[in-house]
Amino acid sequence: MNKQALAEAISAKIGGTKIAAEQAIEAMIEAIVTTLKRDGEVSLSGFGIFSAKQRAARTARNPRTGESIQVPAMRVPKFRAAKALKDAVK
Repeated sequence: MNKQALAEAISAKIGGTKIAAEQAIEAMIEAIVTTLKRDGEVSLSGFGIFSAKQRAARTARNPRTGESIQVPAMRVPKFRAAKALKDAVK
C-alpha cells in the first residue's frame, strides 16, 4: 500500500475527500519528522513508537571493490511496534 492507496482507504472510512485525507497524511508525516529532528519521540498507542537514535561511526567494506570506507556517525530513525500491532500481524 502506498500513500495514495492509504488516502483512498482513509477517505472511504471517514467519508471525506481524498485530497483532505492526503493532507492529513502529509501533516502527520511532517509532525513526526519535525519531532524526530528535535530529538523527540512520537508514541501512537496501539501502533508503535517513532524515535531517532545515534549510530556510531564505523568502517565498512565496499562490496564491489572490497575497499574499506569510513561511514560517519549519524542519526537514524527507529520504529518499535506496539504489542497490539505485533499481535494483529501474527
